[in-house]
Amino acid sequence: MEQYRYTADSKTKYLTMIHFIVFIAIAAALCIWFDGGYMLAWFISIVIAIIALMVLSIPRYIVLSDEGLEIQCISDYTFIPYDQILSIKKVDNSSLKFIIPIFAAYGFFGYYGCYLDLKCMDFVKLYALKWGNFIEITDIYEDKYYISCDNECELVERVLGRKSPKPNKDE
Repeated sequence: MEQYRYTADSKTKYLTMIHFIVFIAIAAALCIWFDGGYMLAWFISIVIAIIALMVLSIPRYIVLSDEGLEIQCISDYTFIPYDQILSIKKVDNSSLKFIIPIFAAYGFFGYYGCYLDLKCMDFVKLYALKWGNFIEITDIYEDKYYISCDNECELVERVLGRKSPKPNKDE
């Protein structure tokens, strides 16, 4: 079993800090304008729930098991069997400039969740802690996954090496 660890870059860390600063500034403004009260309590409750959901979805590892590729988050788990991988390839950052987050984090502890690709008007899943070194995985159901990895070329080669060849109809 091979394991590839996600690493965050400085941009992700700065964006996370900016999010926290904005949350604190809004809480301070609500405290001043409404003298605390229920508005501040609601805001803090919602922010804590959002932060908890985001933290539980942070991608941690990419694992190549005997059966398939696993994307392990803190509380989420995505498994793609090798025989269901239609294509896997390294892609440029520019190919992801037309995706927007729908149910996703953009810079808040990383980039992960469900995004809308405006080029093909399709939903894609993204698992990254830094914006770069992307790998596109398309499965037999035409679902697209984008993952980031420091050793993206090695990961692509390993997955292609583990994929079982398609049986020939002539045999």
